[in-house]
Amino acid sequence: MQSTVYEKLKKCESCIRRITDFTPRVAMVLGSGLGDYADTIRVVAQVQYGDIEGFPVSTVPGHDGRFIFGYVGDVPVVCMKGRVHYYEGYDISDVVLPIRLMKLLGAEILFLTNASGGVNTSFHAGDLMLITDQISCFAPNPLIGANIEELGTRFPDMSHVYDLGLQEIIKTAAREQHVFLQQGVYAQLTGPSFETPAEIRMLRTLGCDAVGMSTAVEAVAAAHMGMRICGISCVCNLAAGMTASPLSHKEVQEAADKAAPVFKNLVTESVKRFGEIQ
Repeated sequence: MQSTVYEKLKKCESCIRRITDFTPRVAMVLGSGLGDYADTIRVVAQVQYGDIEGFPVSTVPGHDGRFIFGYVGDVPVVCMKGRVHYYEGYDISDVVLPIRLMKLLGAEILFLTNASGGVNTSFHAGDLMLITDQISCFAPNPLIGANIEELGTRFPDMSHVYDLGLQEIIKTAAREQHVFLQQGVYAQLTGPSFETPAEIRMLRTLGCDAVGMSTAVEAVAAAHMGMRICGISCVCNLAAGMTASPLSHKEVQEAADKAAPVFKNLVTESVKRFGEIQ
């Protein structure tokens, strides 16, 4: 007997397939700072989230809501322009539904991007951080409940959530573009409130370098389905207690927009190289 989560997923797939039969190789989640990245893609088709039956729609200012299908260089991609966050009130299965859907559409690689707060004291606002690992024990695990056998195994291995080969490709692209690239562990908290100084000290003690309100649960769902995953986080501010300034969404968006040109170029060059993977 199929689960209601899987049935909903298949209905979403059918909705998209009525609009386009495009098969992507790389799935991309466009976080803050990459909102207009789709303008650089050779677009083949677009699907509004609202046109997909049962699909969750983002309520965050500055987050668009559509899938964009097309090419980065010669690489077929699907871009998620605007993600859904757990703090918006959706069930965790809805938060990761888009990731699962992109896999069903054919994507083998997942490229996650986001905006984050810097926890590592050596980080600066505007830095880009290659995500090498994650901590996701603060948001609900999207695999809780009856396992969906059609998607993956009951107890998936998480030893290397972020693919080492993809990391090397991104690091090489960064060196050739003279982009300074931090590396570190990303932690997802639920939001929507920013973290307290005490929570940031806790995260630093746990070995975290950056913190945000997305991404980790998406990576868990993708790993469950056997996708190869990579991620870059734009450190848009230093976290609570590290400066005298209060935190605001406006500050995050402004820092993300400032870093966007370098961020876009690095993502583009990396995706083009993904196309060379056999």
